[in-house]
Amino acid sequence: MSAEIEAEAARLRLPPGFRVKAFDSVGSTNDEAKALARSGAAEGTIVWARRQETGRGRRGRNWSSPEGNLYSSVILRPGRPPAEAAQISFVAALAIAGTAAELLPDCEAVRCKWPNDVLVHGRKLSGILLESEPAADGRLAWLVLGVGINLRHFPETADYGATSLLAEGAPAGTGPATLLEIYAGHLADWYGRWREHGFAPIRDAWLARARGLGQPIIVRLADRELHGTFADLDSDGVLLLDPGDGGPRQRIAAGDVFFPSAAER
Repeated sequence: MSAEIEAEAARLRLPPGFRVKAFDSVGSTNDEAKALARSGAAEGTIVWARRQETGRGRRGRNWSSPEGNLYSSVILRPGRPPAEAAQISFVAALAIAGTAAELLPDCEAVRCKWPNDVLVHGRKLSGILLESEPAADGRLAWLVLGVGINLRHFPETADYGATSLLAEGAPAGTGPATLLEIYAGHLADWYGRWREHGFAPIRDAWLARARGLGQPIIVRLADRELHGTFADLDSDGVLLLDPGDGGPRQRIAAGDVFFPSAAER
């Protein structure tokens, strides 16, 4: 840790119960956070880095991590079974969406795409990665919530159009430290609601921002592609799809959602 980022971290205004370990560069903030979690670090410990050398997203996909964006991983200890704790991906999406809406001139352009993407004007703004370890009682010993938010840079990808907060009109002086403060505040709020009230208020808020609800979507699974209408989000976070062939409604637990419009695929 350099003296400069150590001083910057010391000035951060974080919600009660949150603390930060800051780095100029790490392989992956999630890997650093997992090591800290295994050694007993408290809930609310945030690993923040200016850049990552080996950042990754869901399913091991590479996550481009140049300096200027936000890369953070927070240790959580929800004490819930793995299936229930997976709902934290929706908590994180709402925290990111709230952060973006606070900074952007067009807050209505901020939408959530199942399972855990946040979009601005249909373009991907962020990445979310949950990693965890079970306890002996079947609950989670800890969960690491990794989040990358495009502040200055965004990748050119084949499958997803991407964007950044500055490209969408965020104040020019916004830096990663300010972004971390805002995001941590929203995360503390939504995580507290989830712990106190369960998934229902999270589901309602997520659906209010959902992209494509009631519209045609394409769901890519490992072995096939499904076409239909995004009908709803089930009480456990599973996507409910009404097939285009008039068949029975399907529950989709994992997959990648695309929209028929070529501009948003």
